[in-house]
Amino acid sequence: MTGNDAGWLRAHSDEDEEWQRQEAKPAHYVDFAIHTHYLREFLKGGERVLEVGAGAGRFTRTLALIPTRITVADISPAKLQRNRRNAEALGYAEAIEAWCECDMCDLKPHFQEGAFDAVVCYGGPLSYVFDRRFKAIQELVRVVRQGGLLFLSARSLWGTLHADLPHILRYDPRINREIIETGNLGPDKVALASRFWHAYRADEFKAFIEGAGADILVLSASDVLSATWQDLLPAWREDRQVWNHLLELELAACRQPGCLDMGSHILAVARKR
Repeated sequence: MTGNDAGWLRAHSDEDEEWQRQEAKPAHYVDFAIHTHYLREFLKGGERVLEVGAGAGRFTRTLALIPTRITVADISPAKLQRNRRNAEALGYAEAIEAWCECDMCDLKPHFQEGAFDAVVCYGGPLSYVFDRRFKAIQELVRVVRQGGLLFLSARSLWGTLHADLPHILRYDPRINREIIETGNLGPDKVALASRFWHAYRADEFKAFIEGAGADILVLSASDVLSATWQDLLPAWREDRQVWNHLLELELAACRQPGCLDMGSHILAVARKR
């Protein structure tokens, strides 16, 4: 990794590490709470759900508590093992039908068309598949039944800049301009980047999903109001009334058109046509 990409990668640590640090960093919990709110709002219980890029299980446990019947999928065998261990240790392994090692860009060897009532792909996977993202979204839509739901999120381009502006301003403006223009941090922008990814604008993410055959029901950021107040979040979280009110305000703000690009993630709930 070079100094040129460090500012942009600062907010893009491993999703599992974020899950493990939620208690220490309430800013991550705001992001988590917005994501899980929509799972609880739209899933009624009993659905067969494919969770793609599940990692250690940040959202698997929420799905199990709804409850749903879950197939956990990840390209990493180590993360699948961690997901299984967490499920067994925390007592929700019975909700999981299978753990499947697979590439989200090619699910055909594993899952038939329309096999699931819903697909969940939250966090970084749709950013980290980089230039294969169009294949990935087609596969996610394919495995959902007609009328089924997709819960999707990806890294926000302007939200990353918003949250990490002091760090990003330290680096080469030419690199920053190229990343902002394309949304890509990849081999043609930063030759030594340790992990290539694509960050989305909100209108781009909406068109990306709709172009694959799904209608948007909800488009939201994941954390807007709290993004630049992280020093105060620990104290606010100590007061349950204040914390619940913050989450109420976040849910409302994150769906405003002017705020869609200002969170760490852009989140969508969509229905397959």
